[in-house]
Formats: sequence, structure tokens, C-alpha cells
Amino acid sequence: MGTSSSTLKQEELEALERSSHFSQREIQRLYKRFKKLDRSGAGGITESEFLQIPELAMNPLARRVIALFACNTSERVDFREFIHTLSAFGSRADDNVKLQFAFRVYDVDNDGYISNADLTEVLKAMVGANLNEAQLAEIVEKTIVEHDLDRDGKLSPAEFAKILEPSDLRDRFTVRM
Repeated sequence: MGTSSSTLKQEELEALERSSHFSQREIQRLYKRFKKLDRSGAGGITESEFLQIPELAMNPLARRVIALFACNTSERVDFREFIHTLSAFGSRADDNVKLQFAFRVYDVDNDGYISNADLTEVLKAMVGANLNEAQLAEIVEKTIVEHDLDRDGKLSPAEFAKILEPSDLRDRFTVRM
């Protein structure tokens, strides 16, 4: 990907548009933002560079979200990974795409289910020291029991989907450009 130049080639734009939920104009805007975040000019963004995004730095789940960007094994996220992960936040992304992203935030161990351990880790990041271990465990247990329809002790993507309202997804998972 030609991230060393200040603009994307037309064929790169078209390929990214086909494989994402962004228009070419949105991709160009995101490319400019990506270039600003890539302070070292290395063609990728590190975790510390990601945390320069004020909205992300303030989010208690920032590290979980950043982890979802890291598609390869390097410590940097390249522009293609950046676009593909952000694509869930595009205005053209449907609720199912947004739901899959939200599920991935909660599925910490990436096993296709949200377990007690996954939910505990995410909630701990969200509430910090505001709840003690017993309170946190009670919330996690109640959430799993209440929404685990097949009683297997974990939440599937379909069970997780029933927890979230579609309007909530659209509002929380769409970036206006």
C-alpha cells in the first residue's frame, strides 16, 4: 500500500472502497488522518500513536479497540488494516457489521463466544475501581445467566445481538465524516 506518499493512487482508492464501507472521499480523509497519526512516517501506527486520537484515548476500552486493529503480528497497523477495522464505523456499514465489531470487543480471547472471563475483563476496563471484585462477579454472572439462552455458560454472537438495540449500534458505531 502506498502509504509513503501524501495521496493514494486511484486503483488503491477503488480497491479500498470495494473492500470497506467507506466512499473514496471518506478513505482520502482517513488517509490524511492516518498520515498525521503516523508521526514516525514508518507506514504504520503504533498503540501510542493511536492514543493521540482524543476520542480513543478517553475510551476505557481503547486498548481492546486498538487490539482489534492489529491484524498482523507487527506492532504497527498499516493503512489497509486501519481502513478495514474502521470500516465497521462507516455510515454505509449495516447493523450486522457493527454488531460483529462490538462482539469482537467483548470476545477478548477470540474464541467466538463471550465467557465470564471475557466479560469480566471488559467490564473491569469500563468501571475501573468503581466496583469491587464481588460486585463485578455478580454483574457478570447475572448478565450471562439472563442472556445465555442455550445455557452453555457463555454468550454466542446471536445471544449477544439480543442484548443490543439496533439504534444503539447505529449511534455508537458510526463515525460522521
